[in-house]
Amino acid sequence: MNWLVFWIIIYLVLIAYLTLRHVKTKNVEAYLVNNRNTSTLPLVFTTLATFVGGGTSIGLMAMGYESGFAAVGIGVAYVIGFFILSRFAGRIRQSGYENKIYSFPQYLTQKYNRDTKSAFASFFSATVSGVNIFIFFFLLAAQFVGMASLLKYSFGIDYQIAAIVSCFVVIAYTAIAGLSGVILTDMIQFVAIVIMIFLIFIPGLMKDTANLTLLNKLPQNFLNGTYYGWAFLLALPLFLSPSVMVRLDIWQRLLAAKDQKTAKRMSIFSGLGMLPFYIVFPLVGMALHLVAPEPIDPKDVTYLFIERHTNSFLMGFAIIGLISALMSSGDSFLNIISISVVNDFIRFGKSKDRHSAARMQPKIRIATFIFGIIATGMSLIFPKIVDLMVVGIGTIVIFVPATFLALIAKTNTFQFNKISIYSILSGFAVNLGFFIFGIVRPEVFEPKSSFIPAFLTASIVLLTGYLIKKK
Repeated sequence: MNWLVFWIIIYLVLIAYLTLRHVKTKNVEAYLVNNRNTSTLPLVFTTLATFVGGGTSIGLMAMGYESGFAAVGIGVAYVIGFFILSRFAGRIRQSGYENKIYSFPQYLTQKYNRDTKSAFASFFSATVSGVNIFIFFFLLAAQFVGMASLLKYSFGIDYQIAAIVSCFVVIAYTAIAGLSGVILTDMIQFVAIVIMIFLIFIPGLMKDTANLTLLNKLPQNFLNGTYYGWAFLLALPLFLSPSVMVRLDIWQRLLAAKDQKTAKRMSIFSGLGMLPFYIVFPLVGMALHLVAPEPIDPKDVTYLFIERHTNSFLMGFAIIGLISALMSSGDSFLNIISISVVNDFIRFGKSKDRHSAARMQPKIRIATFIFGIIATGMSLIFPKIVDLMVVGIGTIVIFVPATFLALIAKTNTFQFNKISIYSILSGFAVNLGFFIFGIVRPEVFEPKSSFIPAFLTASIVLLTGYLIKKK
């Protein structure tokens, strides 16, 4: 019996059951924020499923194979970031509940614009959403690269065809389910990842490294985390950590929490729960670096490791589990991209009638289809999963200064609306410029470090403008 086909059938039946029986999107609140009534455990599971899902797991294994312990630094930064987030999580949830906020861009628009219907408010909202969409295209494309790599080896098809198939699977489910469906499948897919950790990855890792004793044979810059340079390693806890509190997917979960305490607990438990995964996955890549007879493409590390340490039954489960986890992250990213775009044209919360919901959901589904196609194109043109992942999670830091000011300011922030836009746009321009420069001249600048000058630029612009305005 073909065990891969067996697990595919099991997975498709389960997804169909959840979609038809449990996923109901009769109103906007359910479709976008699960009626703001989600308890702690589902929120933690869906957050972990996104942060340690298929794209992240495959990306971290690839990064571990390419650079060693530098990949673990991302996990440490995120743990710090979740504890920073816990300080503001309850406030974010309550603000969303009281002001009918459904997304991070909508929050910034309300905080920095007295009249949310003005021309500048529309420009502000479109700018924040546009930059976020650009960022999440990288993260979404990374999911498609991971799925395509697994499908290519599993079914012996071309990478291009596999990427297109991956795209349409994610688009179809995201368009139907909304956030309530994403949370349901995230819980299942997170359990699958945990099972694979204990049945495949940890045993295989210990075998290939002789209980970790062979790791000392790796290059020194693998072991001290400096493969991308000391600047990259030191910048992770300093600059990447605060990016957790400006991620669209995290805001969507906070806004879906049933109360402020739930939002805070979700932040703390998610931060603690994700660290073991961010240690194991890079170690898997480092183990394959030790035993691989010749250099391989980093995006193929996961499949080759699984093939090395499983029989046909476990391999089928692992492949489908990873594909489902990739879909879990992919539908989360695609869902929030679509919501942010539609929110620029139809203001959520202005009407509670079913006609309003009926107008919004088709537009969100159209946006889901369009942006899924664009992300697929990115995965075909630039199939480097490590670069896609690092640039995606790094660029988000440009929103930290403006968001931090909005969260802590005791007076109104309307007077700083133009300064905040200058901060975001300048950081974005610097990040894009340094990334392109690093791609063209990698011997001069490491492109994965582009978030460092971007964060500094955004911070300096906002602080300078703030001090001038206050004076």
